[in-house]
Amino acid sequence: MPFPATRLRRLRRTPALRGLVRETRLDPADFVYPMFVEAGLSGRTPIGSMPGVDRLSISEAVNEAGEAAALGIPAVLLFGIPAEKDAEGTGAYDDEGIVQLATRAIKEAHPDLLVIGDVCLCEYTDHGHCGLLTSAGEVDNDSSVDLHAKTAVSLARAGADIIAPSDMMDGRVGAIRTALDDEGFTDTPIMAYSAKFASAFYGPFRDAADSTPAFGDRRAYQMDPANGDEAVREAVLDVEEGADVVMVKPALPYLDVIWRVKERTGLPVAAYNVSGEYAMVKAAAAAGHLDERTTVLETLTSIRRAGADIVITYHAKDAARWIQQ
Repeated sequence: MPFPATRLRRLRRTPALRGLVRETRLDPADFVYPMFVEAGLSGRTPIGSMPGVDRLSISEAVNEAGEAAALGIPAVLLFGIPAEKDAEGTGAYDDEGIVQLATRAIKEAHPDLLVIGDVCLCEYTDHGHCGLLTSAGEVDNDSSVDLHAKTAVSLARAGADIIAPSDMMDGRVGAIRTALDDEGFTDTPIMAYSAKFASAFYGPFRDAADSTPAFGDRRAYQMDPANGDEAVREAVLDVEEGADVVMVKPALPYLDVIWRVKERTGLPVAAYNVSGEYAMVKAAAAAGHLDERTTVLETLTSIRRAGADIVITYHAKDAARWIQQ
């Protein structure tokens, strides 16, 4: 019925009424907390472009993971900074590599906490690209896929609960699924970075992981931000190759893509609230331009409302505390 019989404000009048009819709810169980683990580090080192986020030693990563678990956050996502980098990114698939060692330590201390192993070479190559280079300086898809599959097996062997390929090479999900199955890890799920866009929002991450390309950029393998149809196609291909979860990265500029991927695939969808999104909120809050708590919770709610079942966010610990208050 039209106004005045219909008054939508009736259900907005009090906090209890608003809570009763709230459509989208945040819970710490929705979050994944990303962490940076550095080989040879003692303690922790602040990351200047990401206030509140540090590079961690293995022991500090174990402590940080424990804090996340105590807040009800079910999973951490590990990124490694090796002691040395080379053209082949050998630290990524070294069974004694930094992420493999950290995974073992975290799983030993917190066996019920899920550890997600990121699969990419960019943190481990001296050139900063996500795969092997040809003589012409281009990333070679197929030989890179072989190393990504090798990395996935190494991480699974170390105890990673979920494998998350983020490289955006064609065919890597199928290759990783085959490699995991061949090594007996048939029950290890794959969370594919299916629609990973060539975004300006990754800058602080590259500072954190020392992964800025030494030359060029990643537009030849990461997605054009203008392409929504292609993003859905990428997700569908990953599902066909065996992905158990698909991801959209970044989150906020691509809420429409999250929705479309969820509607098309019907799979659990993850969205990565990336470093640049985090840094923007931190900078604006520090300058007094907005309230950090309400902005973060509104942001994360919008990502969930768009269709994300899983939200990977550096705000995870703070958001979990605020939700529980």
